Amino acid sequence: MAVVQDVHGHHDHHPTGIMRWITTTNHKDIGTMYLWFSFTMFLVGGFLAMGIRAELFMPGIQILEPELFNSFTTLHGLIMVFGAIMPAFVGLANWQVPLMVGAPDMAFARMNNWSFWLLPVAGLLLISSFFVPGGAAAGGWTFYPPLSTQGGIGVDMMIFAIHILGASSIMGAINIITTILNMRAPGMTLMKMPLFVWTWLITAYLLVLVMPVLAGTVTMLLTDRHFGTSFFNAAGGGDPVLFQHIFWFFGHPEVYIMILPAFGIVSEIIPTFARKPLFGYSSMVYATASIAILSCVVWAHHMFTVGMPAVGQLFFMYATMLIAVPTGVKVFNWTATMWRGSMTFETPMLFAIGFIFLFVIGGFSGVICAIVPIDIQVQDTYYVIAHFHYVLVSGALFSIFGAVYYWLPKWTGRMYDEKLGKLHFWLSMIFFNMAFFVQHFLGLAGMPRRIPDYSLQFADFNMISSIGAFGFGLTQLFFLYIVIKCIRSGEKAADKTWEGATTLEWTALPSPAPYHSFETPPVVK
Repeated sequence: MAVVQDVHGHHDHHPTGIMRWITTTNHKDIGTMYLWFSFTMFLVGGFLAMGIRAELFMPGIQILEPELFNSFTTLHGLIMVFGAIMPAFVGLANWQVPLMVGAPDMAFARMNNWSFWLLPVAGLLLISSFFVPGGAAAGGWTFYPPLSTQGGIGVDMMIFAIHILGASSIMGAINIITTILNMRAPGMTLMKMPLFVWTWLITAYLLVLVMPVLAGTVTMLLTDRHFGTSFFNAAGGGDPVLFQHIFWFFGHPEVYIMILPAFGIVSEIIPTFARKPLFGYSSMVYATASIAILSCVVWAHHMFTVGMPAVGQLFFMYATMLIAVPTGVKVFNWTATMWRGSMTFETPMLFAIGFIFLFVIGGFSGVICAIVPIDIQVQDTYYVIAHFHYVLVSGALFSIFGAVYYWLPKWTGRMYDEKLGKLHFWLSMIFFNMAFFVQHFLGLAGMPRRIPDYSLQFADFNMISSIGAFGFGLTQLFFLYIVIKCIRSGEKAADKTWEGATTLEWTALPSPAPYHSFETPPVVK
């Protein structure tokens, strides 16, 4: 796209000191805080994962009592989903969406600040619930009743934290929708928007749709616990399966909330390093929208073993398999973009290709889990854990790493160390597969999830998995070193760091992006 006016406000007036960060309404500052918060929570969730894998390193109870082990698995899931992956994507949206559509800032700047500052409160609630009488919630990250109606005060802290996180997500989503629809630069029609912006627009609509459903679910759970209602209590005429239906009506779109922005990131990185436009732009937009719509009608594929009637199982099986079609369109388009492109393999491109390769494995095991008779066999085994970690670690997380390497020169004005970045990629790739690939075999052999002890025949694969998990965890500390080294002492980055980049943040802004960008909107031809 050609940019006619190349005007930036270079009269930067930065606020300084601690109040700059507490009271900021600048989308770049808020995006930065989101990213640092999410990385902090990623390390906390990673610490819990290390505890889980250390316990499972060999059979027998080693270091975690079963009750504490259950709390570790529960809080690991909650913190990674609501504290690490989602805030990271919202941080990327805060940084990039205004830059990519040529807007001066987000639409609701003060609400933006508020939606961030809710997060540390919720994070502290979740972490501190380990230290209250009765310990943290221990019913799995899905907190099914009756387990979650019986726990101690830790469960109430979790419910409160989820309410706060949901409010933050809804505010962030409304902000993103309004910014994209109302603040695009002159000449930027919807079908000229970068795909990252498109995926976030669709994701934000999903968030506004399903976060209130989660709020309703946890409120019903709260009244069951303290006010004598019986929504989910069979003895009082309620139904614990009702909870699963409402939870997964939120939970399945939530999975796509965590992967659609990743699709957008990969759709930015691959054309840049293949040096040619994205293949099938409009089909990518429609595929993203259809994935979002379909994600709302497949929730009960998480519930094939609850005694649904066969016709219900069939509907959810076929609807789930249908999602493979638009997802396949995306994978085909990425591959076609790379086909005969002038490709170079800088770190962001490595993460994007690694994403496609591993995400497809996760997609295949997802189709397998969608088939009712197979799913009944692998339900609640390590096969399911392997499946969703392939989607959420090599999917969501790898795309976030790719995005950080891709945009870091624009954010900091400095280049990261390319050799170290590639090393980070290869270590992550090897250790990730070591940790999670063998879990497919464990699941097929019948090892149930969320157990601190297991029978002897699972010992070898668990040991391999634990070694891989520890390697993967330590590799992410190396990533932290790479980012800090870049911020402190990286080489000066060019304004247009990547030769093949075509979006506004590369073509119309210097590196680092000024504190106030696009005071005069650029005109997109």
